[in-house]
Amino acid sequence: LGYNLRNPLFKDLKVRQALSYAIDRRSIIDGVILGIGRPCTGPFSHVSWAYNPAAKNYEHDPDRARRMLDEAGWKDSDNDGLLDNGGKPFRFTILTNQGNNERIRAAEIIQRNLKAVGIDAKIRVMEWQAFLEQIDKRSFDSIILGWSMGRDPDLYDIWHSSKTKKGEYNFIGYANEEVDRLLVAGRRTFDIGTRKKIYHRIHAILAEEQPYAFLYVPDATPIVHKRFKGIEPAPLGIFYNFNDWRVPKDRIEW
Repeated sequence: LGYNLRNPLFKDLKVRQALSYAIDRRSIIDGVILGIGRPCTGPFSHVSWAYNPAAKNYEHDPDRARRMLDEAGWKDSDNDGLLDNGGKPFRFTILTNQGNNERIRAAEIIQRNLKAVGIDAKIRVMEWQAFLEQIDKRSFDSIILGWSMGRDPDLYDIWHSSKTKKGEYNFIGYANEEVDRLLVAGRRTFDIGTRKKIYHRIHAILAEEQPYAFLYVPDATPIVHKRFKGIEPAPLGIFYNFNDWRVPKDRIEW
């Protein structure tokens, strides 16, 4: 769940953290992908060497979410069940795309979670091209989407503050000087030990700042016919050695 950080609602760190405590990731995993996955704490999958196991984790805690929102100035001043601040209700729209039932169901669970702490989240589902146009125009409050990461953990194009222009991938408008420096440093060395420290720090910062409410990483369940040989499953998928796959001559079927 990515927040448009240009929106005043999401500029307060405490508010973003409260939203993350309000969201029940386990219910999303169980209800959307049948439990075949695990909660996500940041931009790196748990199978990546860049993953930081010590990064902050947001267990579902609606009471804590309510306290943090209250501390941030959001109170139900008129007892209508909806938080407000200075007369403005806490209301925003979650944007996602048609044709992806997992994202739509996740949005519905998040909507219920947020309602329980006094936040009115509307869901808007758009055709794919229209969805992309809204992102390009930065015309959204929040969005649900997913990232597919490669074997290298370089995320410069997603998180560097210079990548916020139309058509670029830092569409939420995230900016952090330390993250910028680390992203550049991660590109300038081949030493895995050094890079690991760099990306662990990036993971820790993003987990703390919650520019996204990171939701879940699905487990892959590929099925391949037993005639195929040479398949070597790896943490980031099975297709990395696709050129080595083969079917023995005596198993070829026409």
